Amino acid sequence: MPLIQVIVLGLVQGITEFLPVSSSAHLYLVSLYCGWPDQGLTFDVALHLGTLIAILVYFARTWIDILLNNRRMLGFLIVGTIPGAIIGKLFEKRIEESLRNPWTIGVNFILIALVMLWAERVSRQTRDLHSVNMLDAIGIGCAQALAVMPGVSRSGVTISGGLFREFNRESAARFSFLLATPLIAGAALVRGLELRHTGIPADMRMPFLLGMAIAAVSGFAVIAFFLRYLQTRTLKIFIYYRIVFGIIVLLLAIFSRPR
Repeated sequence: MPLIQVIVLGLVQGITEFLPVSSSAHLYLVSLYCGWPDQGLTFDVALHLGTLIAILVYFARTWIDILLNNRRMLGFLIVGTIPGAIIGKLFEKRIEESLRNPWTIGVNFILIALVMLWAERVSRQTRDLHSVNMLDAIGIGCAQALAVMPGVSRSGVTISGGLFREFNRESAARFSFLLATPLIAGAALVRGLELRHTGIPADMRMPFLLGMAIAAVSGFAVIAFFLRYLQTRTLKIFIYYRIVFGIIVLLLAIFSRPR
C-alpha cells in the first residue's frame, strides 16, 4: 500500500469522522478520484481503531464517571445505541453495495445540510448535557441510525437531532460523540474479528500502525477543536461546505458518465 495513500486516508478518516461531513463518503470519493484500489479490510480496521482511540482518550474521564457514577446516562447511551446497531447489522452491507456511489453521496450531502440549517434556525438551545432524558436518547439514537446511508454523517444527523431537542451546540456534539463511541467500537470489533484467522499480513503491518496512529492523532485534535468551535460559533460553515461539496460531486458524476 503506497505511503501517500496511508497518510491521506488516515488524515481523511481522523478529520472527517467527527466533523458533520461524513467520513465514509470522503474516504470513498478520495480513493475513487485518486484512482486508488480499495484499501482492504486490514486498513479499514486500522482506521476504525484510530478513531476509537481518539474518542476514548478524549472522553476517558467522562466515560469513567459515567461507568462508575452515572448509571442514568449509561442507560440512555445504551438505549440510544440500539437503533444504529440494528440498522447497521441489517442493512449496512446491502446499502454499501447498492447505494455507495457519487449520486447518492452528493444528494445526501445536500439534504443533510438542509436538515442542519433547519435545526440551527429552529433550536432554542436552552438545554445542556445534564438534562438528557430517555426521549432524547431514543430520538437522537434513531437519527444516528440514518448514518448508514452514504454521505449522511453520523455527527451531522445526531447533532441536528440534539438541536431539535433544544440542546446547545456543544452539548449536542458531546452527546453525539458519546453515543457514537459504542458503534465505533462495535465496527472496529466486527472488522477485527474478520482478521482473526488471517492476521495482519506482513506487508500491511507498517501501513496498519501508521494509518491507525494518524487517524487517532488527527481525530483527537479535531474533537478538541470542534467542541471549542461550537462554544461560540454555528454550524453554518459545515452547512455551506456540504452544499458546495455535494454540488461538485454531482457535477463530477454527470460529466464522468459514459457517453
